Amino acid sequence: MSDAMIEIHGLRKRFGKQQVLDGVDLTVPTGSIFGFLGLNGAGKTTTISILLGLMKANEGTCSVAGVDPEKDPVEVRRRIGYMAENQTMYGWMRVQEIIDWCGGFYPTWDTGFAMDLCRQMGLSADAKVGTLSKGQSSKLALILALAHRPKLVILDDPVLGLDPLARRDFLRDVIGQLQARDVTVFFSSHLLYEIEPICDYVAILHQGKIVACDTVDALRERVRCVELHTPDAAALRNVPTLLDVRVEGNRTLATVADYGIAKDALTRLGANGSFDDGLNLDEIFEAYVAGRKEVAA
Repeated sequence: MSDAMIEIHGLRKRFGKQQVLDGVDLTVPTGSIFGFLGLNGAGKTTTISILLGLMKANEGTCSVAGVDPEKDPVEVRRRIGYMAENQTMYGWMRVQEIIDWCGGFYPTWDTGFAMDLCRQMGLSADAKVGTLSKGQSSKLALILALAHRPKLVILDDPVLGLDPLARRDFLRDVIGQLQARDVTVFFSSHLLYEIEPICDYVAILHQGKIVACDTVDALRERVRCVELHTPDAAALRNVPTLLDVRVEGNRTLATVADYGIAKDALTRLGANGSFDDGLNLDEIFEAYVAGRKEVAA
């Protein structure tokens, strides 16, 4: 039996002539916090919709918590918790009422657990949903995603639009609640500097393809920026795993996806050795999705 909570093989999705997903392969280990990264339009939400059984792929297969979402979408949604950016909730309900109402859809719903989470997160059971702040609404949406005690939670840009303090508090609550319960988290976000400390693995989706997938530590070890002594564009194009080249004053800086593979070629071009102490996730992401592979004229 696989130790993966999510397995995706050869996933393709088209909307008319537009190829949104183009052969996506992805494995999310059970118990991990997995960051799913990409620019707007890269296909992240489409992938999540397929995982939830809300959309069918043109090609490929998925397994989510041991279930094929295309064959049994209802069972998939029973087994996972899902939270999206700007999740719609009935504003006229009180917190207690919406918890009770949502409980009717899940055989494993634990109202006592949901109310414990409310107390831990400082939410009043009597508060009207429509009067909650953005941060409080995000906490309520998280509680509704957790109250049936799923082993997988999918978070689709949950902190987008929150102020920095609310984002910090929300992420602290997410990690505290989910890690304590050995829950697998599949986490889509644009705020890379904030999710970097909490993710075990990251995958970068670009133009419908997975262009990088590994642990955060392994990516930071492999992806390197070095200073070169040559601006020779033709020579630079022969550097293996090259992601980005930029010129800053009289320096030429090259970023490669695998320094071990590219080291000899970089040395022949006069590399000074590693220029950085390790790129952060923002810089790695930018190199993969926006890098230039030759010196600009």
